[in-house]
Amino acid sequence: MMRTEVTYAAYLKLDDLLKLQEPRTPDDAADLTTVLSEQFFIVSHQTCELWLKQILGDLAAVEGNFLTMTTTDLERSVDLLCRAGELLRLLHEQLMALERLPLEDFVRFRQYLGTASGAQSSQSHELERVLGSASRSGSLFLAFRAGLERIGADLEEIVGAGVAAGPFHRVVEAMLRVGNGYFQWKIGHVGLVTKMIGEQSGTAGTSGVAYLMDRATMPFTELHELRGKVHERRRRQVG
Repeated sequence: MMRTEVTYAAYLKLDDLLKLQEPRTPDDAADLTTVLSEQFFIVSHQTCELWLKQILGDLAAVEGNFLTMTTTDLERSVDLLCRAGELLRLLHEQLMALERLPLEDFVRFRQYLGTASGAQSSQSHELERVLGSASRSGSLFLAFRAGLERIGADLEEIVGAGVAAGPFHRVVEAMLRVGNGYFQWKIGHVGLVTKMIGEQSGTAGTSGVAYLMDRATMPFTELHELRGKVHERRRRQVG
């Protein structure tokens, strides 16, 4: 039997992918520019969900690696965490691109969105669960700490040792990079929404900007606190 040749379009299922953007603005209610602006809005959010799928997959693999804590799996985790950090940076830059959405076009098509809102993104909520917040440790950090406890390693000693801690140090640094990327993405979202709707309520009935501000917190509080202790200790040594 002849093998079917795999083409670029077939591999990526482009015929299906490029049909998934369906602006809801009626043709008789707006000009082409408004329809294209809504398409831009849809593409941005669909792309966000695709990157979130990748980020969540990478972080789940990292949690799996923390079950073993071998040097090889720790180094693999560093690569995955760095990739997740880069993707979060990409999501932040995508928000900057969304600032090119004309306000008048957004006002025209927003009325057709119903109760659809980014607040309903299940993947976004899952990422909050994995990374945690300023007041709650996420599953990623808990898995790392549990892995250290299983092998008899001390987190505070690892943070204090810095580069001397080898792959453990690189994991900590990569996790902090992910946390910073996540925080910047959240803050960027607050800025974008403030620019577009001001103090109005969100489309899903949320408080809009206030809702987003409540969720724009920095993950990995314990790691930051330990880094702060190291900084203070070394400052005293220098002084």
